Amino acid sequence: MAKVQMSWQDHGGNGPAVLLVHGFLCSAAQWLLNIPAMRAYCRPVTVELWGHGHSPSPAEPAYYHPDHWVEQFDAIRTALGVPHWLLVGYSLGAGATIRYALTYPERTLGHAFTNSASGFAKTTARQAAEGKAAANAAKILEGGEAAIARIPVHPRHAKRLPVAVYEALMQDAAQLSPVGVANIMRYSAPRLSMRDSVHVNSVPALLLCGQREKRFQAHRDFAEANMPNLQIADLDTGHGVNMEGAEAFNAALGAFVEQCTSTS
Repeated sequence: MAKVQMSWQDHGGNGPAVLLVHGFLCSAAQWLLNIPAMRAYCRPVTVELWGHGHSPSPAEPAYYHPDHWVEQFDAIRTALGVPHWLLVGYSLGAGATIRYALTYPERTLGHAFTNSASGFAKTTARQAAEGKAAANAAKILEGGEAAIARIPVHPRHAKRLPVAVYEALMQDAAQLSPVGVANIMRYSAPRLSMRDSVHVNSVPALLLCGQREKRFQAHRDFAEANMPNLQIADLDTGHGVNMEGAEAFNAALGAFVEQCTSTS
């Protein structure tokens, strides 16, 4: 497998490095309202998944396995020259950041994540997603940008995002790669669930839960009951937690980072 790297950016700041992993069909632009505040208490680092933002779209399926994402993330940590850090995963990205924390607890000061149906999917949901993945991916490859725009979670369908974030996401969405999007649908999403593994979590964790997304609340309750070392901050937002409620998100994450670093 040729060496290909995800695009990432170090935004500087005061405190520990914190990796921010965006959601499906989003980009680093989703953190637009978070990074300025975060720089006061940490060093935010954004990464963009395959086919999103400035990242390439490798053809080999192995690049899209979540285990490889974990190694991509850890290569960023090595490049930053830090022995340990924190991670924040949004939606699709949450399954990957939780996987990182469970794989490398000794390198993880703490991990925070938002509502993630894929990260907590039950076996039946995973099997259903895998069964449809090939057909859905084929539609994206055939239909290109127009097919991507019809996906329900495409930014164009968002109703509650601040204008600046919406416009930035829409600008980046125009560059989404059909190959990258299709391969994530086929090879990544069905394998992202960490539901059966969160019981071994050994490092501080924070679920920044958007309360208005009712379909996620059963997953929230499962995490509360089954994930050790987990705190939950219930925020008055929908799925777009860090964008819809940036001020509350920034404050809750800041308190968590301070807690993790003061006890490390």
